[in-house]
Amino acid sequence: MNLHENLLGGPPPTHLPAEPEPAELLASGASPAEVAAAHPTSSLAWAQLADDAFAGGRVVESYAYARTGYHRGLDALRRSGWKGHGPVPWEHEPNRGFLRALHALARAADAIGEKPEAERCAQFLRDSSPTAADTLG
Repeated sequence: MNLHENLLGGPPPTHLPAEPEPAELLASGASPAEVAAAHPTSSLAWAQLADDAFAGGRVVESYAYARTGYHRGLDALRRSGWKGHGPVPWEHEPNRGFLRALHALARAADAIGEKPEAERCAQFLRDSSPTAADTLG
């Protein structure tokens, strides 16, 4: 018996490739805007911009940043073999940028009264990673 066989019949988890440079730049205190400009495919940079804008009361900006990070993440997921559904584990750190952007999009959509999108994104987050949904709250 193959120990890595998925007995539930669902797709295997998707693990995005590591992007160490954007993560290192953000961790060292670089401006998220500078990191996003230098690494526009980094969901992590866009998620940080979304979080900062939301914390500053700039909800529409947060929505726009989160949507960008979400779409950049979808592109990366597809390049990694994702077929539109299945686990995207929070435990795999490179997935966290996408999951944070998805959470930020749900939060900002809710704040601007876009309830169906907020609910869809919140469910997508929970379906992708219950741990991310619980962690990000």
